[in-house]
Amino acid sequence: MPSSSILLIDDHALFRSSVALMLEMRLPRTTVSERSRIEEASAQACRPPDLILLDLQMKGTNGLETIALLQERWSSARVVIVSAFDRDQVCEAIQRGAVEFHSKAECPEHLLQRIQALLSGEPPEPRTIAATPLPLTSRQRQVLGLLCRGLTNKEIALQLWRSEHTVRSHVQAILTILQTSCRTEAADAARRLGLVL
Repeated sequence: MPSSSILLIDDHALFRSSVALMLEMRLPRTTVSERSRIEEASAQACRPPDLILLDLQMKGTNGLETIALLQERWSSARVVIVSAFDRDQVCEAIQRGAVEFHSKAECPEHLLQRIQALLSGEPPEPRTIAATPLPLTSRQRQVLGLLCRGLTNKEIALQLWRSEHTVRSHVQAILTILQTSCRTEAADAARRLGLVL
């Protein structure tokens, strides 16, 4: 793996330093930059990071809004949330563009493996979403069920008494939440996650 760059943003100095030390020891070809605030990170003039590890719960910062700011600043960087577990925030962070969410309470070895995988270009781990109930609305669950039965958007719209445009919006939201790129992948993911029979 060629040299990579990680930006770690967390306001807890002990946690930040511990994670940075682990990464430097286990990923010697990786440069790790630490920042305690989003403003410090945004002002960073060095090489754009390949991966950003972000705590959502920092003083004076809306971590969810921070995801968009970081992606605007470094569009090619993948944002991974490493934070206290909050089901609502997990779901919203994924919807806003974070590729994975990891609890600060999880095994450090698992976090390290996921960081290595992401730096190697592997896709995000679906388990990070499936670990919590998915933020699908009841209507999206209905659409997903019909999608899994092979119905087209038009057929779903007729069955649910909705416009085709509305169904298309629901399908797009479902693809985003399940981190899939097409209807077939979404149906496979839904079956794998036990969302449909």
